Amino acid sequence: MSSSDLAGPVAPPEGGGASLWRALASGEEARGWLWASAALLGWAVLAAASFGLPDKTVGFVEPLYARQTSVGFILWALALIGVAGVSTVHAGLRRRFLRAAPWLTVLAAFFVFWEIATAKTGTLPTPFFSPPNSLVEVYLEDHARLIDSLSNSMRLLAVGFLWGAVLGFVTGVSIGWSQVLGYWVHPVLRFLGPVPSTALMPLAFFFFPSSFSAAVFLIALATWFPVTVLTWSGVAGVDKAYYDVARTLGASQRFLILKVAIPAALPNVFVGLFMGLSASFSVLVAAEMMGVKSGLGWYLQWAQGWAAYANMYGALIVMALVFSGLITLLFAVRDRALAWQKGVVRW
Repeated sequence: MSSSDLAGPVAPPEGGGASLWRALASGEEARGWLWASAALLGWAVLAAASFGLPDKTVGFVEPLYARQTSVGFILWALALIGVAGVSTVHAGLRRRFLRAAPWLTVLAAFFVFWEIATAKTGTLPTPFFSPPNSLVEVYLEDHARLIDSLSNSMRLLAVGFLWGAVLGFVTGVSIGWSQVLGYWVHPVLRFLGPVPSTALMPLAFFFFPSSFSAAVFLIALATWFPVTVLTWSGVAGVDKAYYDVARTLGASQRFLILKVAIPAALPNVFVGLFMGLSASFSVLVAAEMMGVKSGLGWYLQWAQGWAAYANMYGALIVMALVFSGLITLLFAVRDRALAWQKGVVRW
């Protein structure tokens, strides 16, 4: 890698090249404004179709919250128009708005198709496909049950993930540091780790006294394996020269573990936490479909049993938002914990 590769952002060239540089930049911004115009047009079409076209009545039930949904689309379209207007004079907002414009366009096209194919024409068969206003109905009418299920799921996920992460971290550091422990634990890890946690569900519900403790065990197991393997790999891969330098300065065994091995292995530890958190989501939903009376997994099964597909879609959206938020939070914790390694660790 040459020194020019590390020089940072390239400055615009002087002279005749500067005009070419500005032309390229303006061309990129022009494409961004084309996407933005398409997005504004798409959301305006959605608002007009939702408010102006009549809703198709299915059976004897009038659609609920249809007008409220249409008003929401209109307000969102007006808000985007306002953001576009402000972004013409605010450079920071303009960059973020133009960057999001392609996705805003795709979402507008999706909502237009969804609204017309369900609420306006009934092309997609009910009850398998629900219109947007049915989701509004779910969140307004059944929010108490959804919130209760979400709180129980989060409690179960927190307990299981924390147990799995702590035990996985301790196990990974132990077998990465001690060859004796590695000799005994490694075969168990190879034998038990690749087995899907959901495959052990019948045994877990038999041996544990309650469905909650069985679900905690399964989530912890799904988290424990990737955290253990990645932590072990990180500790075992630390450069031996670090230990030699620390011993030369009189470092104790405890200092080598806490101040050398663990900090150097933290990037691998966070990769294991990301993998464990993703695996715990799947196990959480599967475990809550057996033997529990509340939770997002239970809510999905209940909705399917009653053919309440709008409730099922509403729960799926809540799950996607919450789980995505947890991943984002873990990213923030990683960036804070590894701030001292910026420029050394690349993500």
